[in-house]
Amino acid sequence: MSKKVIVIGSGFSGIAAACHLAAADFEVHILEKNSVPGGRARKYTHDGFVFDMGPSWYWMPDVFEQFFAAFDKKVSDYYELVRLDPSYRIWFGDNDKMDVPADMEALEALFEHYEPGSAQKLRRFLEEAGYKYQVGMQDFVRKPSLSITEFLDWRIVSSLFRLQMFTSISKHVRQLFKHEHLIQLLEFPVLFLGAKPENTPALYSLMNYADLKLGTWYPMGGMHEIVSGMMQLARELGVQIHLNQEVVKLEIDQKSVKRIHTTTGAVHLADVVVGAADYHHIETTLLPHTARNYSDKYWDSRSMAPSCLLYYVGINKRLNNLLHHNLFFDADFNAHARAIYDTPHWPEKPLFYVSAPSVTDPSVAPAGCENLFMLIPVAPGLEDSEAIRDQYFDLIINRLEQRTGQSVRDSIVYKRAYAHRDFVQDYHAFKGNAYGLANTLLQTAFLKPRLKNRHLNNLYYAGQLTVPGPGVPPALISGQVVANEIVQNFK
Repeated sequence: MSKKVIVIGSGFSGIAAACHLAAADFEVHILEKNSVPGGRARKYTHDGFVFDMGPSWYWMPDVFEQFFAAFDKKVSDYYELVRLDPSYRIWFGDNDKMDVPADMEALEALFEHYEPGSAQKLRRFLEEAGYKYQVGMQDFVRKPSLSITEFLDWRIVSSLFRLQMFTSISKHVRQLFKHEHLIQLLEFPVLFLGAKPENTPALYSLMNYADLKLGTWYPMGGMHEIVSGMMQLARELGVQIHLNQEVVKLEIDQKSVKRIHTTTGAVHLADVVVGAADYHHIETTLLPHTARNYSDKYWDSRSMAPSCLLYYVGINKRLNNLLHHNLFFDADFNAHARAIYDTPHWPEKPLFYVSAPSVTDPSVAPAGCENLFMLIPVAPGLEDSEAIRDQYFDLIINRLEQRTGQSVRDSIVYKRAYAHRDFVQDYHAFKGNAYGLANTLLQTAFLKPRLKNRHLNNLYYAGQLTVPGPGVPPALISGQVVANEIVQNFK
């Protein structure tokens, strides 16, 4: 008789774990709090506009291919993927913008334009970043990180200095490049890892390899098409999905979780439980104090990646001067970073990001209209009010109009704001975080919250607050890693 696994949460890590466990002949059930699956990658529709509510960047396509290949499937079996070229646009000021090309020869020419002689340095930088990507994504992130001994093999130890674990990405970039625009281009991918570039290990130049070499992609229909494909695969494997089933209690018997209680009054029996919802919420709300891995003091001492203030905006015309991805770096980066990481407060003049997926995909907006996803990274745990949301919307719309040279405000037919209290309400997100724990040196690998409960023999964790960390590809890997541990321990 198959052992029964309950997966709490249908984000990327939860669905990935469910698929791998079902393929290993477990009976798998997903309990999802919300009415649609996907966690932060849910979709939201309004009058013909189709919004991705969370992730909007498709990087590391090899990780997605590897996920589906584990089940003898391909990405193309579930969604159509296109590479964006240019990958994205960076606005530095009026009439000062950079379009980042997908083609490597064109990228080298771009670097030469800003800094003669930098193309050769770029090749060297990306060669080193490629090594980090290969070792980091294959060796580091796929370990359960239950003990330091997992990392004590000579190949990994000997790689530590080449991986530049003890040098900052800021120092590494500045040793090679001097032009501020090039520095900002290379530091941008670590913005959402949870620390300033000077406090982020140079290991994470692997993100530059993912960006500049592997490319920026888009699944036609939207990022939620990945969720739809994974859910289809899960059903093909026999996973049973229960929506509108928020878990309110994990009942313990003899050092095991035996019963899972939901808001509907349903009680689910389980041999194994995967907590793919917010780790902190599971510990502090669903478990008794004696079964927790970590204290309140521990959680409060964690360094968190940013939260964000989001806007989903429908425009009744097509806009000019926007690509699919647009980064507005037309403000003081250091001042905004200090507002997130040093003395958390609402930034005076924030950097922001605008995704216009309708530039690539007409299906996500009514004919002749534009779909905008707008994001300001901010510190977690801030006061979040309607007045603040309105204030920052006015601020970034003004700058969007100024930089792109067109009116936008008078063509808005729909607007929805989303920030800290929504992350708490919808996902029980610790401090209203959007991206999980910061990827600092002291919160890497076995120094992250453990994927296995120390007190209960059948409770595991997956997702952005445990290994390997935040982001869609790491979430897929997190689900696979925890599934492998369960297979080893329960088959």
